[in-house]
Amino acid sequence: MRPDRGHILRWTASLVLTGMLAACATGPDANPRDPLEPMNRKVTQFNDAVDGALLKPVATVYQEVTPDPVRTGVNNFFENLRDVWSFINASLQLRPREAAENFLRFNVNTFFGVAGLFDVASEMGIERTRLDFGQTLGRWGVPSGPYLVLPIFGPSTVRDAAGFSIESSGDLVQGLSNIPTRNSLYVLRAVETRANLLRATTLLEGAALDKYSFTRELYLQRRESQIEDLIDKGIGLKDGSE
Repeated sequence: MRPDRGHILRWTASLVLTGMLAACATGPDANPRDPLEPMNRKVTQFNDAVDGALLKPVATVYQEVTPDPVRTGVNNFFENLRDVWSFINASLQLRPREAAENFLRFNVNTFFGVAGLFDVASEMGIERTRLDFGQTLGRWGVPSGPYLVLPIFGPSTVRDAAGFSIESSGDLVQGLSNIPTRNSLYVLRAVETRANLLRATTLLEGAALDKYSFTRELYLQRRESQIEDLIDKGIGLKDGSE
């Protein structure tokens, strides 16, 4: 069963408070963007242990035995759900074109793409813009805060973790009343997400001397670039830029 996001985020909040109290122990050479590094490294070790023992092996088997058309349909289904939050965030960012495109994508794929299993909207030339609530907060000037590693969910910042919490509370899968179906979708989404990262994980493990530092810098640079695009260029993030 997939961990409950609310419990994970409450646990993370407790860890953050503990880490802040211990931050002074990081010394003058501590990365100013990562004052919680000792705590973050411990959470990273926990995540790596869970991944190595459970997530990666399951995702590897899933990738090997699942036909590509089935995986494509599964990915399309969850991306279609994600388009709902992209529509909401585009609206909050006052981006009417991106909001209209994502709203149209969701409706076209839901009704004509068999609940999103087929990406009819892309075939019609309707573009996807991926936007999350962390980007929306950054778009309106909310600082990122310290780098933060979330249990299970990985790299984040205090701002992005807050946005993640808000989006989690409105997760369409969470709203399903049938518990077995809801839990099955949670597991399927987690496995599909991890399967999509298998190649990137292999490259990361082979290239990085310190995987923690490499992941941190990559995540922070990517997020900074996304927020700068939203503020300076006035554009959304097109599919594939993440």
